[in-house]
Amino acid sequence: MPQLPAPAYPAEVRARLEADAKEVIARYPGSRSALLPLLHLVQSEEGYVSRTGMAFCAELLGLTTAEVTAVATFYTMYRRRPSGDYQVGVCTNTLCAVMGGDAIFDRLKDHLGVGNDETTEDGKVTLEHIECNAACDFAPVVMVNWEFFDNQTPESATRLVDDLIAGRTVEPTRGAPLCTYKETARILAGFPDPRPGAVEATGGAGAASLIGLRLAKGEAVGQARVVGPRGAAPRDTPPHDPSPTEHLSSHDAPQQTSASDPANPAGPAAEEGE
Repeated sequence: MPQLPAPAYPAEVRARLEADAKEVIARYPGSRSALLPLLHLVQSEEGYVSRTGMAFCAELLGLTTAEVTAVATFYTMYRRRPSGDYQVGVCTNTLCAVMGGDAIFDRLKDHLGVGNDETTEDGKVTLEHIECNAACDFAPVVMVNWEFFDNQTPESATRLVDDLIAGRTVEPTRGAPLCTYKETARILAGFPDPRPGAVEATGGAGAASLIGLRLAKGEAVGQARVVGPRGAAPRDTPPHDPSPTEHLSSHDAPQQTSASDPANPAGPAAEEGE
């Protein structure tokens, strides 16, 4: 059945959003370039990009609703239905998966009683599996409203969602303090984060990432040089032995493999259909 036209925003909501939208559009030489931040703006109002929000963006930018829909459905950061205050994403891409991401995702589904892309009855948490977040050195990684929670386990991830539901303060491993999904969407739309100290707290790459960058450049890490400078002959230097004070990734701990884990033996691949 054809859908009826999207309902309009209430007058006071539209006036507020229109004022914000005009501020965003003024930043770009061409108005249609403002579509991505405007989608974040309407998401900050309802917690997802509704048909009303897409019609609003289309009207202000002189686009068709089909053009706006094509963008809103392409990027996974735009929700298409109501979601929770906290978007809990478990990375299940290759490295995080083998380091425990699949186990974390399965535990949270059972613990919260929801499936992928579903929200708890209290509206607090939406659970989803997500692709690589470029934090492989701290795998497995969980993100809450796009803030990093590194080196997670099924137990720590369970405590994390319990704290979110209970309203307890939760601190990301690095980066800005946590805020709600709607507040995050407004920041992504390009508006300042008004919380004291939030901007200063925003961090960059993790320590392990920076060590890897230095190694790739041939720079010394600690007392040993693991790789030579570009263009220089290789040097017989023993591997770097990290000190106990360094922030290590989960890769530094011995991991069970198919050869050492009797519960998960490696076997021949089954024929298709078996």
